[in-house]
Amino acid sequence: MRILVETDAGLIHIDGRTLPCAIGRGGACEAADKREGDGRTPLGQWPIRAIMLRPDSGFDPPAGASWRWLRPSDGWSDDVADPAYNQPVRHPHPFSAERMWRDDAHYDAVLVLGHNDRPAGPGLGSAIFLHLRGDKPTEGCVAVDREAMASVLECLTHGSTVEIRRHIGDRAPLG
Repeated sequence: MRILVETDAGLIHIDGRTLPCAIGRGGACEAADKREGDGRTPLGQWPIRAIMLRPDSGFDPPAGASWRWLRPSDGWSDDVADPAYNQPVRHPHPFSAERMWRDDAHYDAVLVLGHNDRPAGPGLGSAIFLHLRGDKPTEGCVAVDREAMASVLECLTHGSTVEIRRHIGDRAPLG
């Protein structure tokens, strides 16, 4: 399954459906230009590395892909000095790390995208997810409403990817 994000239009295309999405407050950028804290969403085709669901979210786990329950101690390192930069960590953590267990429901369902990993380059962007949206742009992720996330989870298979392009007609090579 390929999920296509069209950043200029603010749309996500899932299994024949087109739904609204939000991207980073700084817009989109080429993956090589992504930097920690710039608020930009990296263009490219990204494998889904992990799927995490909050147990009280009401989402059905994907039948066709591996997933795990989110735990209150889960975090994601965003500190460029951390040897675990752009990797999952457990709180308490000695470096800066985003808390994955949130009160605002944004991370009730999270797909971890394979941007700047294997290996992670410090400062080249961390915590690029597909998650639930609020009423504002993200810090660099792609965010969708509950209906769209349910559609995503329903369609996922092992090997699914999220392709982020400026527009559908953009056929330039992706990083």
